[in-house]
Amino acid sequence: MDQRDEQEFAEYFAARRDAVRRTAYLMCGDWHRADDLAQTAFVALHRRWHKIRDREALDAYVRRTVVRAVIDESRRPWRRERFTDQLPDAPAATTEVGDAVATRHVLLDGLRKVPPRQRAVLVLRFLEGLDVAAAAKILRCTEGTVKSQTARGLETLRAELGDVLDDLRPAT
Repeated sequence: MDQRDEQEFAEYFAARRDAVRRTAYLMCGDWHRADDLAQTAFVALHRRWHKIRDREALDAYVRRTVVRAVIDESRRPWRRERFTDQLPDAPAATTEVGDAVATRHVLLDGLRKVPPRQRAVLVLRFLEGLDVAAAAKILRCTEGTVKSQTARGLETLRAELGDVLDDLRPAT
């Protein structure tokens, strides 16, 4: 890569690293793994930087790389989650900020229990704000698959959260 390409990549990296890391965290539920996944995505992008003509598609390329890495990693036997009968204590929420933190914590805990592909769809659709077509393109599947994975993922999330959903709704 020439000097100009290196500078462009450095600027893109600086501007997008936090967003990519956050997306990776929402998909895997672990900040350390999210760092690794974001790094994997940026290394892949750096390798192909000089070949990418459409700079407007960079976010989609990085997002797709993160999603693929999360799904691929979840298939490795040593990465499969092991569940225990003991759950950690939930944080006590006493203020509006505390309630927001508790709500986020509960949601992320529930999201961790959703299978990786369904979790990826839920993150892309509802937390990244992508439509069905964009999510399908990133996941390299049909729009129907995105819709069915969304429905199954929401069903799994609802089953995991159970009665907690009622506690998360603001009082009217």
